[in-house]
Amino acid sequence: MDKIEEKILSILDSRAGELQELAQDLYAHAEQGYHEYRTAQVVSDCLKKLGLETQEGLAITGLRASVGRGGGPNVALIGELDGLACPTHPMATDKGYAHSCGHYAQIVCMLGAAMALTDPEVAASLEGTATFFAVPAEEFQGSDLQEEVRRTHDVHCAGGKCELLRRGAFDDIDMAVTTHSLMVARDSDVDLMLGNSACNGFVGKTVYIHGRAAHAAHAPHQGVNALNAACLGMSALGMIRETFREKDCVRVHPYIRKGGEAVNVVPSEVVVDMMVRANNQEAIETISAKVDNCFKGAALAIGCEADIVNAQGYMPCPERLPEQILWDCAELLGGGLKVQSIPAGACNTASTDVGDLFAVMPVLNFTFGGSVGELHSKDYTISDPNVAHIVPAKMMALLAYRLLKNGAAEAKTIIGRYQAPYTLEEYKAYTEKMSG
Repeated sequence: MDKIEEKILSILDSRAGELQELAQDLYAHAEQGYHEYRTAQVVSDCLKKLGLETQEGLAITGLRASVGRGGGPNVALIGELDGLACPTHPMATDKGYAHSCGHYAQIVCMLGAAMALTDPEVAASLEGTATFFAVPAEEFQGSDLQEEVRRTHDVHCAGGKCELLRRGAFDDIDMAVTTHSLMVARDSDVDLMLGNSACNGFVGKTVYIHGRAAHAAHAPHQGVNALNAACLGMSALGMIRETFREKDCVRVHPYIRKGGEAVNVVPSEVVVDMMVRANNQEAIETISAKVDNCFKGAALAIGCEADIVNAQGYMPCPERLPEQILWDCAELLGGGLKVQSIPAGACNTASTDVGDLFAVMPVLNFTFGGSVGELHSKDYTISDPNVAHIVPAKMMALLAYRLLKNGAAEAKTIIGRYQAPYTLEEYKAYTEKMSG
């Protein structure tokens, strides 16, 4: 451990109480994706108090600020602003949102890293740039909300990182550091899990089925029942599931957003929303086409018409076993923590827009303990505030420093050997194709 690393740890120990107060405040004020106005203001205020100049209003609520020197790699330290709909959670707001996925702790982590890295001596040692980036809307936004934010703010993507990439807000970023509450082994005593498990990607899909209304009792023969077409499409979907390859980790889960107009009217319009997930882009596109055939064929059989609108979801995340730098930084935190690697070969069938960062740049990821209960449930709660809030802040700050010291040698090595599936231009072209 060098003197800068000692100073980073000392700064965060001295400001632990401040960070815990911040954590309590953010935990109690979860907000919907693309509506995180209060949270974004808290982040802005904290960064400005550290003497940083912020860029705000990025994809509605996103913001960023940087420290270091130009000319070297630019490393984004990511924190996610949004909560999610979980009205049964004890800390749910009056609008039904709660931080039952732990995103607020990422913001605490990022701001703690900012407290350490803006110290003049620490900042002077960075031979590159650390960018503190608060991003909106990691949780997938349903079609109704997508329609709202597209109409009001010209937002094309359901995920905040996707939209920020589309708008060019990551154009100057060379790599990213991300973190999250433990995704696996949540019933264990693991404090830090290093690396990134493979995650499914997905495409969002909305099926609009158009029939013809009629009196459901007096003249049902004059109607064309869109709900029957939707139900037939769901049955067809069930029948093709045997064609999904297990190695692709396919998940298709629809729900009927609109099932008709009134109980005594033959349903003339039905809207079905769904997500089509798999762990590779080829499988996503193949299964997506099969799902389209189910609903188009069902609509034709009943005499309806089906319009299908695909929306960009999230790219799959590759498995990324921990780089040595992750182990080295975790060791600096002391021997009292239980640290382990992600389980090799496991696929997380959930999705995250971190996959879209992986599509164009290398990402270093770690997850942290300190919470119990399943993610996205009313049972999620903090069991160890130090592990949930302070330890990840130290880890992120140490990672940024080690990546950018000594001529940013570590960052340059990781960036140089990463083979991104897309260039930024190719990714943006894909986004435009999917979002229209």
